[in-house]
Amino acid sequence: MRIAESYWRKAIVTLCAAVAFVFFYQTTTPDSRYGAGDAGRFDAGGMPQAGARLQFTATAYCKGDTTASGVGVRTGVAAADPQLLPVGSVVRIETPNPRYSGVWTVMDTGPAVQGRTVDLYLWSCIEALEFGRRPVRLTVLRLGWNPQNSIPGIIDALFRKREEERKPPARLPKPPAPASAPSDAAPRQE
Repeated sequence: MRIAESYWRKAIVTLCAAVAFVFFYQTTTPDSRYGAGDAGRFDAGGMPQAGARLQFTATAYCKGDTTASGVGVRTGVAAADPQLLPVGSVVRIETPNPRYSGVWTVMDTGPAVQGRTVDLYLWSCIEALEFGRRPVRLTVLRLGWNPQNSIPGIIDALFRKREEERKPPARLPKPPAPASAPSDAAPRQE
């Protein structure tokens, strides 16, 4: 098949093909590195406050060695959308199956975990597949790493009580000293 009879037409078509190849070669395909930037397009409803009780969808995963925080995977680790639940958040999850209910720490993220979805790490892949996708009630105990973002609990009440007991008792102000009478030893001369 002939593209053109002219040498110049062949050169122009070759040059256009080379430019098109360079543009297509430089195009990046969105993957997990770029997926975190698109997390804002999902309606996360803003960052919740500590103590908030929310409806979430839970899934389970079993693969991987290291979480996004650098900690090794283990039971009790969860993955969540960092725009909604930042790494370091501690949550209580309530499910109909008490085996999965409890306190989980958000130590991982992922491109598939966006919005009101939490991904729980389970050691067994068979168990993770059986877990499937289910609705859960999630209570935020701490938001991120900052302990100031924690809900007050029984421990805080105990510490406050202990601090109140340690305070020294309030001292009453000293009464004013009585005025002393002038001494008669030295007569006053006027």
